[in-house]
Amino acid sequence: MSVSPLDVIVFAPLAPLFGVLLFWFIQLLFIESQKYQLSKIWDKHKPFCRFTNLLGIVYQTFCHALGYTVTKSGISNFYISVDYGKVDPKKEKKGIFEWTSNAFLFVGPFFIPSLLLTIFFLLISDRNIEIAQSIEYGFAEGMINFGTNLFAFSENLFLLIANIDLLHPPHIAFLVLLIFLGMGIRPSYIRQEKHRKVDMLYDLNNIREHIFKKPIYIVVLILLAYIFFYISVLINTNWYVLLFSIFGWLSIIAIVSIVIAHLIILLIRVTDNLTKIFKILTYINIPLSYALMRLLLIYILPNEYIASISLLIMLISTCLIVLLLMKIKTNKLKTKSKMKDLRVEDGPARNIRK
Repeated sequence: MSVSPLDVIVFAPLAPLFGVLLFWFIQLLFIESQKYQLSKIWDKHKPFCRFTNLLGIVYQTFCHALGYTVTKSGISNFYISVDYGKVDPKKEKKGIFEWTSNAFLFVGPFFIPSLLLTIFFLLISDRNIEIAQSIEYGFAEGMINFGTNLFAFSENLFLLIANIDLLHPPHIAFLVLLIFLGMGIRPSYIRQEKHRKVDMLYDLNNIREHIFKKPIYIVVLILLAYIFFYISVLINTNWYVLLFSIFGWLSIIAIVSIVIAHLIILLIRVTDNLTKIFKILTYINIPLSYALMRLLLIYILPNEYIASISLLIMLISTCLIVLLLMKIKTNKLKTKSKMKDLRVEDGPARNIRK
């Protein structure tokens, strides 16, 4: 496919950048949805919600501390609580150093925790990610290569989740970290005191003010991105697209973790309608059904299918049990007395003249 010089020089470098912004915006929407879901269970599950608050504050404060470390400002004070986190630098630096450390604070929580989990995922995954090999430099080709890299990463991630072995320590650790990531990857945390509105728009406003405070730095970053793209073109490699594909991978693993967190919150909301004994039975069924299926299938199926089928049966059995208990215990259409008895209790019917 022939590509015009104008496309290569001006528009092609923007393709993977737009892809990253798109998936980051999707990540923001899922974060806001999760914040709404958590607000619905705040009254009944304050300890759980405050724990998710703590995770969010830990991620945010850790990223800020990392920013001070990268800029060599040092750390003089580090404080974390359920509702508040603060890091004080040892040396007050201005200019690019202050701007960079604040970038770690405002943007870092969206990507840095995901980066650590992505590294762990690559270490335990037994599949290689097939990077796009097409060396064509245009806007459309850049979007195709970016999408190819994201698809390859997503395929490996979903295969690991679908075949996760809950009796394998690295797999258990990955699942726990994935859940913790989804629960806390939101700088807009919930607070008991609703003295200010903290939502997605609040985050975007902070980022906008940070960018327009020193717009020259953004211009420099864009120029560096263009230079890196031209270098990739000259040496005939896909390094530029691969760099932005990694940011896309971070958004993918963050979105997956938030979806899993949504499912957990949904399970909590649904089981709130059950009595305490049935709620306990529902949660006991999760590990019990998985363990029983592992023991049963070990004599029937080959080893490569046992973990995935056991996981699937565990999820299906949990859903069925919850639906059955909901139907039995929360059917509001049932009444203790028959309609005829109720009519007698209310007294004789009255005739209304028109």
